[in-house]
Formats: sequence, structure tokens, C-alpha cells
Amino acid sequence: MKGQATRRRTWIIAAVLLAVLLAWAATKAGRFLIVDAPQPSDLIVVLAGETDKRPARALELLAQGYGQRIVLDVPVDTKIYEFTQIQLAEKYIWDIPQAKVSVCPIEGLSTQDESKDVEKCIARESVNKVLIVTSDFHTRRALSVFRREAPGHEYSVAASRNSQQFGAKWWQHRQWAKTFVDEWLRFMWWKVVDQWR
Repeated sequence: MKGQATRRRTWIIAAVLLAVLLAWAATKAGRFLIVDAPQPSDLIVVLAGETDKRPARALELLAQGYGQRIVLDVPVDTKIYEFTQIQLAEKYIWDIPQAKVSVCPIEGLSTQDESKDVEKCIARESVNKVLIVTSDFHTRRALSVFRREAPGHEYSVAASRNSQQFGAKWWQHRQWAKTFVDEWLRFMWWKVVDQWR
């Protein structure tokens, strides 16, 4: 009887410790997704998406001397009203004084496919170091994907922040939690499945 009570107490203590450990890990898991370590590069590549934040971050980095040029990834088949995103990106570029910015048309819908489209765009240039600009929650996966799928360049990554979309303390807002879960699922799928294809 005494041995049973001791075992039960041991299991309860182990369960509580495991729950505490998992809760602690969950509080750090949002921060794990974020890699913000830009390095001086030949080229700054802005991944498609969050066009109100990512290009602005790339322009900041260009002004700070982190790159010589910017390439904007722009989906080929996407329209906003009657304008293609390519047309809107070209108008955006036209309005930027003295910036060295060009468009890379992308057809892929995943980060993995986008990395291959970017490789085609930069293959004709003498580029060694590439700085990727993407949303903060997407940085770790994007860096891993580009290093695996488009080798031959040195990659670093810079985080573009959008407090409406994500925060490292992901449990504080509903949208942050949704983004957190979505990105963790994508990250795990990349690491467990897609990376090995």
C-alpha cells in the first residue's frame, strides 16, 4: 500500500514537472522562430508577402549599408483589382528615389518554390552574399529553406516586424497565436518531410 502511494506521488510530481517544462518551452517557442541577424551582403532579397512592411525594412537595411541592391519577390499570377502585383511593384519602385531595386517574378507558392525562383533571378548576377528580408516569424524557416534549396550563396536574414501579425509572446493575442501555430506546423513539416525530398 505504501509503495503504491509513493509511485502515485512520483507520477504526479513527474507530470507536474513535465507540465512546467512544457509551459516554459512554449513561452520560448515564439522567440525561437525569430532570427534577426543581417550581415553585409551583395544583394537584399525581399520575400513575397507583407508588402507594407518587408520592402520598407529592406530599404532601411540598404540605407544602413547592408546591401548594394534590392530584389523584390513578386507573385506573377496575383491581381489586386485590375492590376497585377508586378505592375504595382514596378510603380512602387518608380516612386523610390535613387534606390537600386528590381523585381523578381515568382511563380512558386511555397518558400521552397520561391527559393528556386530567386535562384533563377540572381543566377545571372555575380552574387555571393544574400540577405533575406521576411516576416519575423518566418525568418528561421526561410533561412533554412534557402540554405538547402539554393546553395552556392552565403545567406543571412533580417526580420520585418508587424505587431498586428505576430509577437514572441504569442499567447497574448489571438492573431499571434494563430500565426505561431501555423508557422510551427510549416517549420516542422519542412524539417521532417520537405527537407528530405
